[in-house]
Amino acid sequence: MNISYQRAFTRMLVVSFSLVMCPFATVQAATAAEIDAEVATALTQFRKDVANADEYLKEAKGVLVIPNVKKVGFVVAGQWGTGALRIGGSNVDYYTMKAGSAGFQAGYQKANFVFIFFTDDSLNKFRAGEGWTVGAEAGLTLVEVGAGASADTLKSQNAVAGFAFGKEGLMAGWSAKGTKFSRITPDK
Repeated sequence: MNISYQRAFTRMLVVSFSLVMCPFATVQAATAAEIDAEVATALTQFRKDVANADEYLKEAKGVLVIPNVKKVGFVVAGQWGTGALRIGGSNVDYYTMKAGSAGFQAGYQKANFVFIFFTDDSLNKFRAGEGWTVGAEAGLTLVEVGAGASADTLKSQNAVAGFAFGKEGLMAGWSAKGTKFSRITPDK
């Protein structure tokens, strides 16, 4: 590869990275009422789309719902969303979800995410941290929407199970590793 092609490729990567990372600055734009409404809608869809959803929710010590997570990328990809942690059927805290990656990828995708905390210990570690990163602080079982595994089976694998559903758009897969969750205070 000659110098001019290397410079052009480097510029393309810089522009791609900039376009992907810009939305991270606007993640907190929603008010608490808007987040609450989106969380309620996502939970309704979760119950429709995911086999055994009611069983998982019944066994949960806490449920983190991040609706409308967007993933955009061209070589470099970014993923972001805002949602709420529910305990006992009520939203108790609000969180952002962010991730970045590099590699052969291109496209746009939107999906809803639900993370079920099956143990008090896993929930307490999540809430106590300044920022919780999948892979660093906790193990996570990613569950295929149609799998239909029992709550006991999921609990035996990891203390936290994650579900992605309601996907729209075209982009390959989702990896939880490196996804970071941070507590926020949304506008009223």
